[in-house]
Amino acid sequence: MTQLQTSPARQRDALPENVQYQDTGCEVSASCLACPLPQCKFDDPVWYHQYRRDNRDRQIYVQCQRGLTVFQTAAVFGISPRTVHRALRRMRMPAAVPA
Repeated sequence: MTQLQTSPARQRDALPENVQYQDTGCEVSASCLACPLPQCKFDDPVWYHQYRRDNRDRQIYVQCQRGLTVFQTAAVFGISPRTVHRALRRMRMPAAVPA
């Protein structure tokens, strides 16, 4: 192949300005450009799972502080009472930060 010819792989790899991209967002935000997350959920799915769990744990903790029982809180969130206990334990004993 000469220098003037391009490989088929390079022809398929269009420049971003030549691609018709539709910003459809996800369940977090209707638009990627307006997303409140510090990073994209698709870039690191493990991080996003942890982020959602931490937010849910905080909400569970707040509900229990307001006087809801474990069973009432479980019904509100659609989870088991054991999951509520785990969330409360995580909120009271955060993971150790590595030195």
